[in-house]
Amino acid sequence: MEQGNMQKEKKSPVKPIILGLVIIIGGYFGYKQLSFTFSHETTDNAQIETQITPVLPRVSGYVKSITVKDYDSVKTGELLAELDDAELQTQIVAAEAEYAQAGVDIINAKAILNNAQVSLKVNRGNIEISDVKKAKALEDFNRDKSLYAAEAITKKQLDDSKFAYETAMKSLENSHNDLGSAESRIAVLESAVKRAEATMAVKQASIDQIKLKLTYTKIFSPQAGKIGKKNVSEGQFVQAGTPLFSIVNDTTYWVVANFKESQISSLIPGKEVDLRVDAYPDVKITGTVASLSDATGARFALLPPDNSSGNFVKVTQRLPVKIWINDVAKYKQYLRAGLSVYVVVAK
Repeated sequence: MEQGNMQKEKKSPVKPIILGLVIIIGGYFGYKQLSFTFSHETTDNAQIETQITPVLPRVSGYVKSITVKDYDSVKTGELLAELDDAELQTQIVAAEAEYAQAGVDIINAKAILNNAQVSLKVNRGNIEISDVKKAKALEDFNRDKSLYAAEAITKKQLDDSKFAYETAMKSLENSHNDLGSAESRIAVLESAVKRAEATMAVKQASIDQIKLKLTYTKIFSPQAGKIGKKNVSEGQFVQAGTPLFSIVNDTTYWVVANFKESQISSLIPGKEVDLRVDAYPDVKITGTVASLSDATGARFALLPPDNSSGNFVKVTQRLPVKIWINDVAKYKQYLRAGLSVYVVVAK
């Protein structure tokens, strides 16, 4: 019995020491974690964003050639693809022929107008002649009336003078009518010339439009960056506005973090944040709060919630926060649009 009691008294103290150390270490890390939680706001609902520009053809046609491959780097204005322009070339030949015909129509209309203007001058000259004839006939008629009163001429001679005067008056009236008709015809012919000139302008606009479409058959890069996945192949027919590629801007990146509404009180523009890209957890990146959205993410949903209808269940909302990445060129190799990010902000 005495020997057993001695063994209990000599029991090793290692286990209590280890247990004590575990409690101390656990308490330390627990305190650090608790202290961190009270002094920081965090979210893993964040991702890297950049500008992605779709490349769209402005005319329909068959793809003649493609000069880039998936994920190639391109420069602004670099030729990416070309559409077959044979149909447009045929159209421009036809349009130029119609333009030439419109030019001939203008020449013809102007020639007819010129003839009408010459005829108008003749009509005015005829009026002057008819006016002179009328004056002479009136003078003869008045003289013959005096002679007839003096019984110097016969009644037939007087009647002939009267007839000649009336004929001269009618001729003058007809000349005036011809002049009015000629003047009206001039207005019609001037309108015909203007119409022919307008038709020619329309044909020129048609040619310019086809030439513009010809330039659209060559598709150039709207910005520098990297090609995303190609959605087209050579020989394929594409409609105007169909996305062919997407170009990812590889020089400008930012982070959009969706913080809970209970976390945004300490988020102000200009505040420094720590960023950790899930794909590269050992790379330390910092950022700066750029701006906060004026609406929660739910407001931009296809069917935004309406809390005034049905049973109300309160759900914590999230607010998008835009964060600029500091020294983005230094970390460019680690940044890809869509990568998940862990964001830490000191309160």
